[in-house]
Amino acid sequence: GYPTKPDPAVEQSVDGQALHVYHAAPRAAIRRAAALRHVDGGSCNGCESELSLLASPDYDFSRYGFSFTPSPKHADILVVTGVITRSMAPVIQGVFDQMGEPKQVLALGSCAIDGWVFNGAPDVLGGLDGIVPVTAAVAGCPPSPADILRGLFAVVEGHVPGEEAQP
Repeated sequence: GYPTKPDPAVEQSVDGQALHVYHAAPRAAIRRAAALRHVDGGSCNGCESELSLLASPDYDFSRYGFSFTPSPKHADILVVTGVITRSMAPVIQGVFDQMGEPKQVLALGSCAIDGWVFNGAPDVLGGLDGIVPVTAAVAGCPPSPADILRGLFAVVEGHVPGEEAQP
């Protein structure tokens, strides 16, 4: 069962006051909690570098309920970076297919959106939207962490924060 009393061996004192866990009043549910599964389609790692900054103290995207997951089965949002190549298309489709419903897709960076400077190159398929349905896209080479965060909010809320929601 659950512990019902504080453990005196663990109890600490701050300013002479014992630390205890008290029952708190019920709180409103968290507005958003989404696990991200990242797939690199074949990039220069610029987008990945900016994406990794979301977990840093400066952006701390976990305070908004976002987290990374290594498993597509636990993911709510598929984040794809890099050029979409013929060899990576089935991998991306496979990850998408393993995700539970509802699932969303964020195309991150100009390469994932349309292939950018590599569009038309051999084995480059162009944009991610030709492989899986894209919910939102964040352009840039690379996009800033703040823009990535805004894109994640757009995926979760259905519109870009600070802009009017579309009917």
